[in-house]
Order: sequence, then structure tokens, then C-alpha cells
Amino acid sequence: MVEVKLSESRDLTRIERIGAHSHIRGLGLDSSLEPREVSEGMVGQTSARKAAGVILQMIRDGKIAGRAVLLAGQPGTGKTAIAMGMAKSLGLETPFAMLAGSELFSLEMSKTEALMQAFRKAIGVRIKEEAEVIEGEVVEIQIDRPAVAGAASKTGKLTLKTTEMETVYDLGAKMIEALAKEKVQSGDVIAIDKASGKITKLGRSFSRSREYDAMGPQTKFVQCPDGELQKRKELVHSVTLHEIDVINSRTQGFLALFTGDTGEIRAEVREQIDTKVAEWREEGKAEIVPGVLFIDEVHMLDIECFSFLNRALENEMAPILVVATNRGITTIRGTNYKSPHGIPIDLLDRLLIITTKPYTEDEIRKILDIRCQEEDVEMSEEAKRLLTKIGVETSLRYAIHLITAAALSCQKRKGRIVEMEDINRVYHLFLDVKRSTQYLMEFQNQYINETADGDEEDANAMES
Repeated sequence: MVEVKLSESRDLTRIERIGAHSHIRGLGLDSSLEPREVSEGMVGQTSARKAAGVILQMIRDGKIAGRAVLLAGQPGTGKTAIAMGMAKSLGLETPFAMLAGSELFSLEMSKTEALMQAFRKAIGVRIKEEAEVIEGEVVEIQIDRPAVAGAASKTGKLTLKTTEMETVYDLGAKMIEALAKEKVQSGDVIAIDKASGKITKLGRSFSRSREYDAMGPQTKFVQCPDGELQKRKELVHSVTLHEIDVINSRTQGFLALFTGDTGEIRAEVREQIDTKVAEWREEGKAEIVPGVLFIDEVHMLDIECFSFLNRALENEMAPILVVATNRGITTIRGTNYKSPHGIPIDLLDRLLIITTKPYTEDEIRKILDIRCQEEDVEMSEEAKRLLTKIGVETSLRYAIHLITAAALSCQKRKGRIVEMEDINRVYHLFLDVKRSTQYLMEFQNQYINETADGDEEDANAMES
């Protein structure tokens, strides 16, 4: 037999995409919920962030459910960034579902069903059960591979230890496969479910914390378990109500979770699930975790959706609803009535309203610094000053879009640092809204126009 020890190298390959809010790490608040000026990717908007922090604390304490919060402000003032900050601060344990207002009208199901599914995705259920587990720190893994091809399948030994004892376990082919799949190596703290053989990696032992070369930034360190290796432990599984709905609504429900083809779910199925979950709660087997449902561009919803939201928020199993809009006084979709933010007055009454304000020149500069860092672009001081000026005169979003374009322009002239000439070049290549409107006004006779007199007045107002 040939004895092979599992390699200790770590797979550090990560695929990273830079999105509009990928620099957001949280709300940037201290322990007393006071906002720091620049922290966790957030800049400015101190009063809005503080208000969001209070909501966040109430969610963590389980104090509120079935409440709604409105983030209202001009375009480009960080409403979605605050919602993303809330999601990051809540962590993985609390469900956070995101939805754009216009999505509801493009799904192959009714609007109310799509909203109900979104609501159920934002409500978590923590199910508790007792199980026999083997928990310890991996000392060594030895795999014995047969020297002759086609011989019996590979076997091996796993050495586990706690602070008080150490034991060697014999491994079969399935366990070896499971260990390889989880990339378990010596120094990892693992838990093995005796009934199912499922292996869970709890983290890396503190005794290996000095091995910097083998660590990734996401490495979690834990203490070596104490006491017996084999113990009875309470396991907690977190699922959302929507996942339970889908699994119980059809024979191949589990697969539907991965394909996304969930279809409409019957009300009777949901009623049965709610009854069962209520039973588990009474028996102490489960607890409800109200999460957050974030609906962006909420003015895109119509009167039927708003009526549904009004009713759904009164349900005892409702999440915290956070909605965002950049509209002023506008028509409620599906009616001839005008209302603040395009939301009916009876629903506005239920909302805690957080307003965001336009960024100052200093804040725009700080945000551009963060975005340059996120997009890995080196820029000179003069170029940053020019970009900040562009951001003040046009919009922050336009200035952010110019960063990567300017970096490509710099690359083309074989430069290393983005200079003013690169910013100047892309500024003239890509128009902002004001210059584009001006161009339209100059050459509007050459376009196909369908404007009424009122629309022309609006266009003149935009130009001025």
C-alpha cells in the first residue's frame, strides 16, 4: 500500500466582480450607533445611517416585525447603499431579500403571488434538533491508496483530538470523499454527524493562527474543542419559509429551489406549513427570524400591489419591509391620483421615513477615493480634483462611471497613473445628462419627435 498525506495547500482562487455597491461592508456605525464619517465603505449621510442603525438594532433584538421603512431621496444619494449596508450588518443568519419594483410585472405569475414569495423569502425559521456528533481538531489525515490499479478502494485513518483526548478513526471511501470535498486538512476543527456522516468545517484551530502563508482573508479561527470527542449536540438549521413552501409544493420541489422555476404555490400548502411551524414554535423546536425585504424603485408598484402590502404587513409572520424611491409628488401607478413618492397615503402612514441628502463636494471626493481603490485604479491628485468637480457639476454616478473608462484611456497611452488628460478625454467621449439634453435641444428637428407642448417645457426646464 502507498501512504499519502493530504496536501496542506489552500485553494485561494476567488472570482471577484466589482459592482456599484461592492465596496459597502456595513453601515459604518460605532457601538453606540453613532455614524463614523468614513467607515465600511459608507461616506456622509450621517442622520440617515443613524436612523437605519436604530432600525437594525430593533431587528436584531427581535423587537419589530411587520413594520415598514421608506428611504426617500434624490437620485444618487445612497439609498440602495444604505439598504446594502443593512444587509451586510445583519450577517448571514438574518434573511435579506431584494426586489426591484418593476420585477413583479415580468414574472410568469401574478403580482400578489410574486410579492408573497418575496415576503416568505425574508422570513427565516431556525429549526433545532439534537444529534450525536464527533467534534475535534484534525491532527492528521492518512489516505492509503492501493499500489495496484483496480485493487480494493482506498482506505485511510483520521486522527482527531480535543483538549483532553486524542483518537484515531478508520475511514471508508465515502468519508475520504467527503473530507476531500470539504477540503479538510490538519489544523481544521470539524464536526461529523454520526447518523448521516455529514462533515461540517467549523474553522481553523487557533494553534495554527501563525501560519500566515496558508491563510485566506475569510479564514475563521476557533478554539480546540474540550471534553469528549463524541457528544450530544443541539444542531440548528436555518431555512426560509419560501424554501419550505417550494419543497412541500411539488414532488421535485427541492430541485425547483436550484432551477428557480418555483411557479405559483397554493394557499392551502402555505396554511399547512404555517400551522406546522406554529406547532414547532410551541414545542421549542423552532423559532421565527423576521428578516428584511428590500423593494427598490417602489413607485413602480401599482395600486393593487400597495393594497396587498398594506394587508400583508398586518400578518403576524411579516418581515421588516424597507422600500426606496427617488420620486417626488407623482401619480400612483394604476390611478389618476397624485401622492408623495407615488405611494398611497394610507401606506405612507405606516412608513417610518428616512431621507437622504445630496453629497457635499468633500463627500464626493471621499467616495471617489473609495471607488478608485475598489476598482484598483491609481489616479493623480489633479485628476481626482477634476473628477470631483465633474461629480459636483453633473452627478456622482457619472463621475464614478468615468473611473474605469479613464483607466482604459491611461492604459492605451501606456501610462501607469490616470492623469487629467485621461479624465478630459473620456469626459468628451461620454456625455452627461445636461450636455446630452443640450445636444437634443440643438438638433431636435433632426430627431423623430412626439412631444406635446407640456413636454417641450419640461425639456427646456431640464436644459436650464
